[in-house]
Amino acid sequence: MNIFRQYQKIIGEIIDGLKDDGSLAGDLDASGFVVEPPREAAHGDLASNVAMVLSKRAKMSPRDLAGLLAPKLEARDDIEAVDIAGPGFINIRLNASVWQNIVGDILSADGAYGTKLPGDGAPRINVEYVSANPTGPMHVGHCRGAVFGDALAALLASQGGDITREYYINDAGGQIDVLARSVYLRYREALGEDIGEIPEGLYPGDYLVPIGKALAKEHGSDLLDKSEAEYLPKLRDASIAAMMDMIREDLAALNIHHDVFFSERDLGDGNGSRIETAIEELENRDLVYMGRLDPPKGKLPDDWEDREQLLFRSTKFGDDSDRALRKSDGSHTYFAADIAYHLDKTSRGFNDLIDVWGADHSGYIKRVKAAVAALTDGKAALDVKICQMVRLFRGGELVKMSKRSGTFVTLRELVDEVGADPVRFIMLYRKNDAPLDFDFVKVTEKSRDNPVFYVQYAHARAYSIFRNMAEIFSDMDIAGTEVRDADLSLLDDEGEIDMIKRLAQYPMVLEGAANAHEPHRVAFYLYELASDLHSQWNKGKDKPHLRFIRDDDRALTAARMALVAATAEIIKSGLKILGVSAPEEMR
Repeated sequence: MNIFRQYQKIIGEIIDGLKDDGSLAGDLDASGFVVEPPREAAHGDLASNVAMVLSKRAKMSPRDLAGLLAPKLEARDDIEAVDIAGPGFINIRLNASVWQNIVGDILSADGAYGTKLPGDGAPRINVEYVSANPTGPMHVGHCRGAVFGDALAALLASQGGDITREYYINDAGGQIDVLARSVYLRYREALGEDIGEIPEGLYPGDYLVPIGKALAKEHGSDLLDKSEAEYLPKLRDASIAAMMDMIREDLAALNIHHDVFFSERDLGDGNGSRIETAIEELENRDLVYMGRLDPPKGKLPDDWEDREQLLFRSTKFGDDSDRALRKSDGSHTYFAADIAYHLDKTSRGFNDLIDVWGADHSGYIKRVKAAVAALTDGKAALDVKICQMVRLFRGGELVKMSKRSGTFVTLRELVDEVGADPVRFIMLYRKNDAPLDFDFVKVTEKSRDNPVFYVQYAHARAYSIFRNMAEIFSDMDIAGTEVRDADLSLLDDEGEIDMIKRLAQYPMVLEGAANAHEPHRVAFYLYELASDLHSQWNKGKDKPHLRFIRDDDRALTAARMALVAATAEIIKSGLKILGVSAPEEMR
């Protein structure tokens, strides 16, 4: 139950009643207003801007409209008081029983509080993330996008979305030939040749050594007698397959698994390809033409060509410039391939598309959005989420190099050293479009300053409380009826009510985070909830009557166990969405 949605509905019903009895007139669609926690707790439990939103259509001042609503709200048994503040905000204070009953709602939901199951007509959402070139191991930049995309997919699924997790394999283009030539060098090395220093322009990392050895075992020296035109296709396929196996294994170490791996090579090139089909679709809509582009400002890109060429009318859809679709040699541009790929997504029935890209692709957003809008007549929505760079530190010192890759710290090295949970949580404990500093030392500290430890410890502390309770009340079962049917009216301490108010925000947090495509909101919320639990536990050290376990009061202990169990349920649920474990014990 989303308590804020519940009272939004109640206010809407009151407005309908006032319209029916003639107290209100006009086209008053009772939507578009919000009910949310007030900015300051002293103002009450709920705050609404309904009077300000509807005043113009009601043809009365916001305060006068609020004055009509307030008495109707105050007449309800579940509302203790209503105040009108400022220009017309309505502040509501609820009876304690409303909050207390939420503990029971959470426990009866059996882990599903705040979540929604996909129903008929559930939005089909394609979330494409990682999509790293299969030319080397994934680095920490890929890691952030991988974690963000995976958590976003889980978040959207928690709100009833029908989610497909997709990885776009960039396995076409010159970089794949470079990979194949680099592997060929390692193949020769595996056959005993001294290859010396890796030539500039090839990939130097030792991650290619096992691929060379595998090829030597499979082919012996046969490939040495073949020309590059003969061996290169074999090595392309073998190299891509081996690299994707490695990438899947690295992602699995972060508990990331995709539903679809889409190959760029499947789009084809030339007549009859999916790329050409997409261009023809644009031609049918009169959205391509032959023309010249103005040179871009600043330093010219390496692929800049001052010539007449086939252009997409990207500016018609909000882009800064029209975009080229073919190169001078007749092959398609990377952008043309992206158009075909996104057309393929929409042809598979996805009208909600989310792409997770690295910071170096931010200038590419407008043109791809323009292409999606053009090909779908605006029916499909594309949201591109940019993940900013990650800087690695060790005790404050910048970490730069990796022996495995030759140039950077890999995702697997990061996970192997600190574990998947710290990596995932810290990557999500900052908004995706803000730079992130990741310190190997700080993420393993056992302190409040380490958010992943602090949140996981709250869940473990809850289970420690359960174990301590069992030593005193051996026949009280956390999952039993005594706790689930406990007298929740006994939860009347201010700190306990504040904890419940935080728990009640969980459905709103999930809904808001899903709508905004911002999983970091869940991480922030969990930290605050963990702080509430730790704070209430600490109060019990100084004030025995506030301890969660009262050996002299079984009924109060049962009620407080229900509160702790509800808190543990929400922490576990939130951590599951973030892809982080919820341990029952921590050392």
